[in-house]
Amino acid sequence: MTVPLKTNFSVKQCFPFFIFILLFGCQKPEPQPIPEQVQKQSQQDEPVDLSLLCKNLEKNMLAINAERTTFALEQINQDLKLCLPLSTLAEQQHLLALSTQMYNNFLTVDRTAAQQSAFEAYAFDLSQHPTIQQNRFEQLTLRDQYLLKHKGQAYIELFDRGKGRVNYRRSPEYLARIFAPYMPPAEQVFIENLATQNMQPVLSEHILIVEPHEIASRALFWEDYLHQYPKSSYRKDAEYLLQMYTLFLFKGMKDSPVSDSYIDKYAVQSSSLDEIEKLAEVKNSHLATQATKFLHFLQLSEQQRLKDIPVQLSPQEQQSQTENQLAVKQLDQYLGLANLSLSNPRDCFSDAVCL
Repeated sequence: MTVPLKTNFSVKQCFPFFIFILLFGCQKPEPQPIPEQVQKQSQQDEPVDLSLLCKNLEKNMLAINAERTTFALEQINQDLKLCLPLSTLAEQQHLLALSTQMYNNFLTVDRTAAQQSAFEAYAFDLSQHPTIQQNRFEQLTLRDQYLLKHKGQAYIELFDRGKGRVNYRRSPEYLARIFAPYMPPAEQVFIENLATQNMQPVLSEHILIVEPHEIASRALFWEDYLHQYPKSSYRKDAEYLLQMYTLFLFKGMKDSPVSDSYIDKYAVQSSSLDEIEKLAEVKNSHLATQATKFLHFLQLSEQQRLKDIPVQLSPQEQQSQTENQLAVKQLDQYLGLANLSLSNPRDCFSDAVCL
């Protein structure tokens, strides 16, 4: 005889389970962004008319102004990645110049004097302390509020130029990532290396921020670059960079000189002297020759310098209160240093190309 199977199952025990089914099992599911993703994917799968896209690229770049969004910039940057591989070097450099103009237009902000003061104070505090409370935020123009909220997008960043001066700039990484991969080796190497060098400020007012070891390394790099790529379209800029880093190495800057007198090696900053001594040991380098002559210059007495390195001081130089004016001019002539200054209209220390 079959014995009925007994169970303790009861409606009362299952009641909470039924309630769970009623409450949760019958709810409408959360809306999922799948349709949008599918739509985007289908758009991406559609063939792109590259000829039309590249034909309209210049017009679209020129249309960017201070009312557009970072999304518009990012779209153009994606289009550039499609068109640059199909362009000649001349066309690439034309687009590069347009991209600089595009970002300048995008980052232009019209401010009143009060708004300018509020921006400088806020931006300086933000660059020094990124987590600072934004109690001055509402005093800024709407455009500043937008740009600060979107800082870090589309290669937009704040750049601290020293002494409380902060402004927007296009990151040097922009050209290194968007343009350089599609350019010839000489231009690619120039842009990628200058971008790396200029990610941080080189100087502030008349004070060098870069250490002598890095200055010597950069000078050697630009000397080697000119040997490797003598026909580079950036040759003149590389020559200028080599000359400037040579001046930084042997003379420094007005408020951060390598020496106050050049009387002897003990009058030279020890960190600079160490690098110059190392540089003098490098083979097949004009910089090394200059370094050797610099060390010899320090051994010359004032009488020997007057005899071996005759120079004439201008009336302005004679009236100068700088005690080492004569020694500096003698050093310039002895080493064959270029007569350059940062007032040169060419700016090679804030982007991945000279502007």
